[in-house]
Amino acid sequence: MEVESGGVDFLDWLGPDTSSIIFTLLSHPADLARASAVSRSWRAFVVANRFGKALCLRACPDASTFTRIHLVTTPAPPTATSTACRINQDAADAEHAVYLRLAHALLSPPNADICALRCVAASSTDNFPQETIDNTLEPFDYIEMTPYYWSSGGQSDPAVPESLVYMLQSHLCLIHEINIQPFKAFFQYGDPIYSAQYVRFRMGYPKSPLRSQDLVSEENEAQQLAADQNYVWTYTSPEFPMLQENVLQSFKLPRPVLCIGGVVKIELLGRIQKQAMDGLYYICVAHVKILGNPLSRELAVVPCEDGVVLKYRPQPRRSNSGSCDSAGDDGGSAAKWHSFAWRMWQAGTGNGIRLNQALLNRLLFGPPMQFVEEEAGDQSEEEA
Repeated sequence: MEVESGGVDFLDWLGPDTSSIIFTLLSHPADLARASAVSRSWRAFVVANRFGKALCLRACPDASTFTRIHLVTTPAPPTATSTACRINQDAADAEHAVYLRLAHALLSPPNADICALRCVAASSTDNFPQETIDNTLEPFDYIEMTPYYWSSGGQSDPAVPESLVYMLQSHLCLIHEINIQPFKAFFQYGDPIYSAQYVRFRMGYPKSPLRSQDLVSEENEAQQLAADQNYVWTYTSPEFPMLQENVLQSFKLPRPVLCIGGVVKIELLGRIQKQAMDGLYYICVAHVKILGNPLSRELAVVPCEDGVVLKYRPQPRRSNSGSCDSAGDDGGSAAKWHSFAWRMWQAGTGNGIRLNQALLNRLLFGPPMQFVEEEAGDQSEEEA
């Protein structure tokens, strides 16, 4: 930026403490990206204070699970001037970029997309493959007069639990609710409904990658993949009571949960219905729907020895072919800057923070502020 006499850096006027409070109050990653694009000093301030990560954790506490982050880019060739300080700065810049991307995905408008992609395994199956877990993802109750449902194996003890494991569309999905419909056996006397007493949900990632050929199929029951020893669970829900009714029952989570790793386990606790012909208790499920927001596949999860790594592989973006004249660019930039500054003012005053009145009046309503001469890097422009 060009500087005239009397130019001033906004952060210098407010000081680091007040500036940190204001930046912490920003509620959208786009605001942080624009702030870091103002100048190199602003970017350094935003990155050093890790405002991107803080915004992510406020939006979704589950993001604290990540032990490391990894930004997949083309590495620059080492130079003689490469230092430990430069390497540390690159790592901080990478963390800033990854957490801004994650925050943007988490704060996108909520959807009710069906997140389940494939079935992994069931703890038991009565008649395999006719009553396989794969039937629970079918949208139909019957196909050619054949009922579609999953049935557990029979047990004399009604306290024996069962579980169903599913793989989601993406490594990261923000889950809002899970719907389950118990199965009604219309072909048995009395039309019994084989529901569970309670249901509980676990979410997490596999300790080793799940290969497609290992998942449940017509030739492979894959019962061993339902065991807890194969997974690291990052979230466990409370128990929800299940009705003994043949309807799609909605179980809304206490808060949206980030499923880290793309695996959901449904635990069916307690058996109600005994089958007349053998005197054993069963649990049968007709439909399962896992609803939420699948995040971009640019974001992935990789288990490591000390936890889990959040990996971000940016996809190439298409640049706009059209060009704008300098007057149009200046007008648009000024409007965006004043909009951003006004949000900062509202965030500060709305939370009882006393700001520099003369400075912000000039910023919001007077001529444009002048800043020290610094240029933002290319990475900041891409984030903004």
